[in-house]
Amino acid sequence: MTKKLIALVPPEGNDAAAWAVYNNTFSRFVAVKEEQAQETKKELLILWTDYFKPEHLASFPDLHDTFWKAAKLCSACKVNVDQQKAEELMNAVEVIHNIFWKSKGRSDSWVTAS
Repeated sequence: MTKKLIALVPPEGNDAAAWAVYNNTFSRFVAVKEEQAQETKKELLILWTDYFKPEHLASFPDLHDTFWKAAKLCSACKVNVDQQKAEELMNAVEVIHNIFWKSKGRSDSWVTAS
């Protein structure tokens, strides 16, 4: 959604209908961006607190820091339109994805929508 927000071009002039469409689209993109960031944060926190146990720290000593930073990136992505933060969050989620599957003794491909 961050990419879509950045790419969204406001209409020229004072055409009320064009501005209404733009504002509606912008608002919807923002709502979806914030919902996705909140859902990501919720799922990360569930994974962190319900799945990972103290014994995982031996294999993944940066586990807590990794999750904490990812949760903070979710917050940053909710309140800002920042492509760099969005990319940092995607990278952090990929790292957590890899840690999760490694903790299960498996490997699973990282796939993104775009």
